[in-house]
Amino acid sequence: MKTLSRKQREIQQREGLILDAAREMLLREGFGKLSMDKVARAVEYSKGTIYQHFGSKEDLLVALALDTIHMRNRMFERAAVFAGRPRERMTAIGVAYELFFRLNPSHFNCCLLVHSDAVLHKTLAERASSLQACEMRTMDICVGIVRDAIASGDLSLPSQGSSAQELSFGLWALHFGAYRLMATDVPLEDLGVRDGFETVRRMSQSILDGLDWQPLSKDWDYMQTAQRVLAEVFPEEAASLGG
Repeated sequence: MKTLSRKQREIQQREGLILDAAREMLLREGFGKLSMDKVARAVEYSKGTIYQHFGSKEDLLVALALDTIHMRNRMFERAAVFAGRPRERMTAIGVAYELFFRLNPSHFNCCLLVHSDAVLHKTLAERASSLQACEMRTMDICVGIVRDAIASGDLSLPSQGSSAQELSFGLWALHFGAYRLMATDVPLEDLGVRDGFETVRRMSQSILDGLDWQPLSKDWDYMQTAQRVLAEVFPEEAASLGG
């Protein structure tokens, strides 16, 4: 690994300080009230210094999203090598996504903003490309597990109308959509949903059962698998949430 120079470390630390201040402000006041002037005052740097790192508040927003997406991908990568059969590893991805959401509740609202044209048009091209690459990495991790399941004989997808990419996308959409709703003021209990997290876990396993991904949930305790994932892969994250 390349060693950073003192100047590079200082720049990295300053950028981290700016991102931390902007994240707190975004969570407290929303994107509409986020401004480069406010961020500059919060970190006690000049506005010109802030602009040396980020071209606009939209660019800063994308950088915030990238920061958490990198975290998500690191968590997914750890989950993907969990010691178990492919379906257990996909279950581990689900555990990682739930933990990620609970650790970063503002991320899902941020994601909707960063993928709008109004934001991307004011973002540095390099940062926009990094955003796309990170999203692709998320997909690739899941697709790799599906392909391992096919190669091992645990899963056989229909020759027409389905692929490893489509299955991965469907599971991602289920989690993202549910967590996005849970990040709002939608009254889940009024909708007949007692526990959003438990519902997502159960629906995910139902989808995999429907595809005949072995072993089926009637033959395997995936709740126990999830507990193993928490204990073996994410003990610190779980402890920080009191889990």
